[in-house]
Amino acid sequence: MPDDEGAGIVHIVAPFGRDADSIATVLHTAGLSTRILPTLAALSDSLDEQAGVALVTEEAVAGGVDALVAALAAQPAWSDLPFILLRSPRAHRRAPADGLLPRSVNVIELDRPLGSLSLLSAVQGALRAREKQYLVRDQMQALADSRVALVRSESELRLIADAMPVLIAFVDRSLHYRFANKAYEAWFDLPIGQVIGKHVGEVVGVDVWQARLPAMQRALAGEEVQYEVSWPRADGGRRDSEVRYSPRVAADGSIDGFHVFVTDITVAKLALESSQRHAHELEAMVAERTRELEAQMAAREASEAALRQSQKMEAIGQLTGGIAHDFNNMLTGILSALDIVRMRLEMGRVDDLERFLDTATASSQRAAGLTQRLLAFSRRQSLDAKPVELNQLVGSIQHLLRSTLGESIVVRTRLASDPLHAVLDTNQFESALLNLAINARDAMPGGGELELSTTAVQLGEDEVATIPAGRYTVVAVADTGTGMPPEVVERAFEPFFTTKPIGKGTGLGMSMVYGFMQQSGGHIAIDSTPGQGTAVSLYIPLVEPAAEPDKAPGAATVALGAGQSILVVEDDEQVRMLVTVVLEDLGYQVQVVGDANGAIPILQSARGIDLLITDVGLPGLNGRQLAEIARQSRPQLPVLFMTGYAEKAQERAAFLEEGMAMIAKPFPLDAFSAAVRQSMGEAVSIQA
Repeated sequence: MPDDEGAGIVHIVAPFGRDADSIATVLHTAGLSTRILPTLAALSDSLDEQAGVALVTEEAVAGGVDALVAALAAQPAWSDLPFILLRSPRAHRRAPADGLLPRSVNVIELDRPLGSLSLLSAVQGALRAREKQYLVRDQMQALADSRVALVRSESELRLIADAMPVLIAFVDRSLHYRFANKAYEAWFDLPIGQVIGKHVGEVVGVDVWQARLPAMQRALAGEEVQYEVSWPRADGGRRDSEVRYSPRVAADGSIDGFHVFVTDITVAKLALESSQRHAHELEAMVAERTRELEAQMAAREASEAALRQSQKMEAIGQLTGGIAHDFNNMLTGILSALDIVRMRLEMGRVDDLERFLDTATASSQRAAGLTQRLLAFSRRQSLDAKPVELNQLVGSIQHLLRSTLGESIVVRTRLASDPLHAVLDTNQFESALLNLAINARDAMPGGGELELSTTAVQLGEDEVATIPAGRYTVVAVADTGTGMPPEVVERAFEPFFTTKPIGKGTGLGMSMVYGFMQQSGGHIAIDSTPGQGTAVSLYIPLVEPAAEPDKAPGAATVALGAGQSILVVEDDEQVRMLVTVVLEDLGYQVQVVGDANGAIPILQSARGIDLLITDVGLPGLNGRQLAEIARQSRPQLPVLFMTGYAEKAQERAAFLEEGMAMIAKPFPLDAFSAAVRQSMGEAVSIQA
C-alpha cells in the first residue's frame, strides 16, 4: 500500500479481515495517501504533524483507548486530529451510553455498511478541516517568529540608539515620552525608566519646554523642524545643540507624535569658530603681506624707474655726445670755409672761392643727412609712402649695391615668385637696404657673399614674440661675415652704438633702419651667430595691389617771375629772409609773416594770392591748420609746406590733399625754386 510521508496521510486501523485493505483501495482511487496500522497503540506511536485523519473501526477501539488519549493530549495546542469511527452494523452496536472514544476526541461516527462515496466524502471533509489546522499552525508560527524578530529588532534598535551620542526619543501628542535612549541619562542624570511616560517639561525643565513649545507644535502639525540652540551642561559648561523634530504619521494618516533627535555640535562649532578666527588671522596676514609686497613692488618700480631714467640719460648723453661730435666737425667745415671766403673778399681776392663754398655746402649736406638719420630713428621723418612692388624694388637696387660694395663682395638675390605689394617711401627703403649692405660689407673685410631675398609669410599669434600676427613680406639681407654676439645684437639699434673704429661709422645706420620700419608699420629682426654671419629681416605688411593711377594731364607752363603773389608764413627769421630773397630774385611778389595769426587776415582779405608757402611747425596754429582755414575762403589755393620736423607730417599721403606739396628742410635753393614752380604750375592745370 502507498506510504506517503507528506502531510494529510490517512491512518487506518481496521484489524479484522481485509477491511483495512478495502478502505485503503477506495481512498487510493481518490488519490489520497494512507498508512495501515495494526493497533491503536501503533497509531499512538505514529501520530505526528503529518497525520491528516485517523480512520478506525469499532473493533480497533474495543481493546482500550488510554494510550491513544495520552498521545492526543501531548499534541500541540493547534492540533485536533480528526477521527472517523466506522461502527458495526446496528444489530451488533453497543448502547449509545457506551462511547467508544472520549468526548475530547474530534470524532465522526459512520455506520457500516456505507458506500465508497460516503466514505470518501467523510475523509475529504476531515482532511479539509485538518488543513485549516495546519494553516492556523503556520499563522501561529509566523506570529511567533514576528514577535521574536520584533523583540530582536527592538533590542538591536535599543542597542544602536543607546550607543549613539545623540538624544533620541519619541513624544506623543500629549507631549509625554514614549521612547528615550540612554543618552538621556547622561544629559539629564535620569534613568530611562524615569523618562519614559513623563511630560517633556518634567524632563528638560519648564523654561526649556516653554521656549521650545512652538517648535513642538509645528512638528505636531506635520512640519519637519530643525534649529540650533545653546543648551548649557549641568555644570554650566558650553554645549551647542542641533535639535530636529520629525513628525510620525499613523496608519490613519494622522500625526500621533514626533521623533526627537538632539546632537551635540559643540566641537563642530568650536572648530568652525577656530577656522573663522584662523581665516581672519590669515586674511590679516595676507593683507599685511600684500602691503609689504606692494611696498616692495613700489620700491622696485621706483628703482626700475630710476634705472630707466639713468639708462635714458645715458642714452641721451651718448646721443647728444655723438651729435655734438659730428655737428662740430660739420660746423667747423662750414664756419671755416665761410670765414676764409669773408677774409678773401675783404682782401679783394675772389679767385678760388668756389672751392671753399663747395666745402661749406658739403658740410651742410652732411649735417642735413645726419638730421635725416636722427628723424628716421625717432620715427619723425616725413615719409612719402606709395604703393610699390618689392621684388622689382629689391631687384633694381642690386646694381647700386654691387658698385658700392666692391668686387670682393658677391651680391646675390633670391626673390619670391609672386608679386609682393607694400606701401613704402621708396627712397627711405633704398637707403635702409644700403645701410644694411654697408654694415654687411664692413663685417666681411676679406670678402664674402651678400644675399637679398624676399618671402611672403603668414605669422600666427605669438609665433614671433616681438611681431604681431599678420601677412608680411620679409626682405632679408644676409651676409657671411664675422657675426655678432648676443650682447651686441641687443644694442644694435641704439643710436651712436657701433663696434667700428672711430671715424668708420656714426652708429646711426641701424637705428635709422629701425625707426624707418617702425614708422612704416613694419618690424625688424636680427639673427646672428659669431663666425657664421648675420641676417637682418625686415617684416613689411603686405597689401593688395593698388589700381593703376589715371594719367594726369600735362601741367600747363606759366611765365615764371611774372609777379605772381606768394604769401610766406615762417617763424624763423633767417629762413624768412632767405626764402624772401630767393622768391623775389625769381620775380615773385612776396609778403612774409611770422605765424598763422598774421596770415589769417591776409588770407581772408580780397587780396590776390597765387601760392601759400608755410612752415608746418608754427607756433599756435600749425601750418596744416592754417591751410585748412585758407581753403575755406580760397578752395583752389595751392599750398607748399616746408618741414624740418613735424610729427603730424610724417606720412605725406595722409597729410596732403589735392593741390598741396611738401619740401623737407634743409633744402637747396634750386630744389626750393623747382617746388615753387611745380606747385604754381599744377595750380594752373587744376584751374584749367
